[in-house]
Amino acid sequence: MIRKANLEDLNEIKKLTEACAEALQQQNIHQWNEHYPSREKLQNDIQREELFVYEIEEDRIIAIMVLTPKMDAVYENIQWLTETDKNLYIHRLATHPKFWGKGYARKMMDFAEEFAKNQNSTSIRLDTFSKNIRNLKFYENRGYERLGDVYFPHKNEYPFHCYEKKMIE
Repeated sequence: MIRKANLEDLNEIKKLTEACAEALQQQNIHQWNEHYPSREKLQNDIQREELFVYEIEEDRIIAIMVLTPKMDAVYENIQWLTETDKNLYIHRLATHPKFWGKGYARKMMDFAEEFAKNQNSTSIRLDTFSKNIRNLKFYENRGYERLGDVYFPHKNEYPFHCYEKKMIE
C-alpha cells in the first residue's frame, strides 16, 4: 500500500535511506551518503505531506518518494518540455536494497504518474545521478526525456541528469 508518510515513520525511513546509500556505495555509485538525505530533510518532506511510502505486511516500509509541486532553483536553467507552472517533481525515490529488482520502484512511479494526472500536472520532472546507469535506463524506458544536467557539489562532482515526461498533451 502506498500512503503519505507520518512522523512516526521517520526512523524507519532514515534507516531505509542509509541502507540504500551503503548498497549504492558498494556498487561504486556515490549518489547518497551518511549526510544525504538528512533526517531533517526527510522530516520536512513529511511535514509538507510530500513524502510517500510503500508499506507491506507487518507495517514495513520498503520504498519512499517525494512528490512536490515546488521547483528547486537548481532547475531554472533547464530547457523543460513544458511551461513551468503545474509540474510535479520527484525526489528521493528509493527502495530498500533487500527489495531491489522486484518492481517496487516501478509501482512507485506508476503511483506518481497517476497522482500527477489526478492533480492535472502537465508533466513530471526529476533528476538522477549520471553514474547510476540502472536508474537512467529505468526512467528512459518509462518515456522520460533527458534534457540537461544539474550539479550538487555538496553531494558529488558528477552531474545529475534532468528528465521530464509530459502528462497532458
